[in-house]
Amino acid sequence: MVQYLDPPLDLSFAALSDATRRGIIDQLGRGDASITSLADNFQMTLTGMKKHVQVLERAGLVVTQKVGRVRTCKLGKRGLKAEAEWIEAHRKLFEARFEALDEIISEMKQEGSDDSAS
Repeated sequence: MVQYLDPPLDLSFAALSDATRRGIIDQLGRGDASITSLADNFQMTLTGMKKHVQVLERAGLVVTQKVGRVRTCKLGKRGLKAEAEWIEAHRKLFEARFEALDEIISEMKQEGSDDSAS
């Protein structure tokens, strides 16, 4: 089987595959937050939240900064442009295939109605 390697996409999609991490992205979209406040909001241990944030950091979706004892998280500057383009290209591919399937089904229905009319 051929493997397509695109590490940035792989890291992003892996990071976004988890509902908690998507929730973290949503929350950080409204403003920066400490790991402690994120853990509280998601009713999670600090250790668990740190692991989620590390996954998001590796993907470049989140950056953290430690000031004193507080580690603050904010959205990374990388964004999701490449991921959105990949999704859009595949959406168009699926849409074209479904349209072709609709045409085949319509033709089959037409042939079926022509056969019963004879």
